[in-house]
Amino acid sequence: MPNPNLTANSIKDQLKEIDSIEALLTFFEIGFEQSFVDEYGQALLKRFNGNIFTQQPEDWFSYRRALKRAYCNLQRKRLPSDSRKACRGCTSCERR
Repeated sequence: MPNPNLTANSIKDQLKEIDSIEALLTFFEIGFEQSFVDEYGQALLKRFNGNIFTQQPEDWFSYRRALKRAYCNLQRKRLPSDSRKACRGCTSCERR
């Protein structure tokens, strides 16, 4: 369970110490498929950094949402275009 007292600056300091995408996903308690990370890891990191840049997260949960959003977005793009229409985002998938 994350520490709710972490500030954005302390989270940034911790993120600088993380040396792999797997460690990043583990830090934010996000389950992942290793094969997906092997294939899309750099794209995931790039999208996560873009989300951080545009959203300016203030706490651990905001950073987690930015990473989760990046992960789910890349997962959805892997789906065939006709099945993507049914996808309503990660929360709908996690409920199944």
